Amino acid sequence: LLFLVQVHGQGGVKFQNWAKTYGSSPELYFQPTSVEEIREILGMARQRDKRVKVVGGGHSPSDIACTDDFMIQMGKMNRVLKVDKEKQQVTVEGGIFLSDLNVELSKHGLALANLGAVSEVAAAGVIGTGTHNTGIKHGILPTQVVALTLLTASGEILECSESINADIFQAARLHLGCLGVVLTVTFQCVPQFHLHEVAFPSTLTEVLDHLEDHLKRSQYFRFLWFPHSENVSVIYQDPTNKATPGSGLTSCSLPCSTFVPSLVCWINRFFFWLLFSSRVENIAISYKIFNYECRFKQHVQDWAIPIEKTKEALLELKAALENNPKMVAHYPVEVRFARGDEIWLSPCFQRDSCYMNIIMYRPYGKNVPRLNYWLTYEGIMKKHGGRPHWAK
Repeated sequence: LLFLVQVHGQGGVKFQNWAKTYGSSPELYFQPTSVEEIREILGMARQRDKRVKVVGGGHSPSDIACTDDFMIQMGKMNRVLKVDKEKQQVTVEGGIFLSDLNVELSKHGLALANLGAVSEVAAAGVIGTGTHNTGIKHGILPTQVVALTLLTASGEILECSESINADIFQAARLHLGCLGVVLTVTFQCVPQFHLHEVAFPSTLTEVLDHLEDHLKRSQYFRFLWFPHSENVSVIYQDPTNKATPGSGLTSCSLPCSTFVPSLVCWINRFFFWLLFSSRVENIAISYKIFNYECRFKQHVQDWAIPIEKTKEALLELKAALENNPKMVAHYPVEVRFARGDEIWLSPCFQRDSCYMNIIMYRPYGKNVPRLNYWLTYEGIMKKHGGRPHWAK
């Protein structure tokens, strides 16, 4: 006998993504609490010939989560299922927010080795679009996934890992929501750690000319370039055993010699700016340093290019802005790095990459003219073999 679980979908729900740039009105909106309920929703969708979209935190700046058919919101399937201390692995339901997982892992003395800027995102969703942070020894977030289970459209459950359904595993680690419902995710963790963050001013020329040094010097290195200027803020984040910022750090942990040749000109030019942009340090548990507040609703684009194209592409973007005085670029451009991987739809598939994130704020929710800048940037990225971030 089949015992039918009665699932009720809600009509009239308006879905909006976090940035409020896209929204949709699904015919039926579900918040299932069990695998059986999801199976039934899929059965109903098959009968009525409807597509099903699964959504987590709705954080993607694009319309990837929007649908007029059936929407499944996974927020009620958010448990930690297993913590394997020996292997340092954790298995969770797909709907758990990383913000909750971070706290839970910390209780077990564990952490994720890398996180994006935001943790109000669901485990299945954060891998689904290829979320990344920075660190040339670290891959995008899906590289931390060692296994997952998928519920396919036909209602079958597939276990996927490097050894079981290996092909599907390399597709499902960055799934775009199109292979089925991700029920569980198993992450490879590391022992809990603190990060020491140092931010200091530099110039675009210095950073691009010494990129290799910066990448070697800091495990999670990134920099912010302020368009229409040479100004750069370099950010180093590295594991530390100190619990609070130590006093033994001088403001010159970067060998000063890298600045010496152009020091005079540099000081003259940025004297005013430096008064407002001194070195800043911070130490905290890893996830508190990785995460930062996105205060503004924004439009973003973030393409990955081969790492060896970093300098050329950034200088082209700078020149394009200088040659088009009417083109407005809200600062800053965030430049991050990621190691190559074997995930089929990864922007870093088989190549170490540089991500260049451009932002246009939406003051008071209003749109700003961005098309010129957007198309110029896209042209440069495509020319250098760029691959777009799926969520952006």
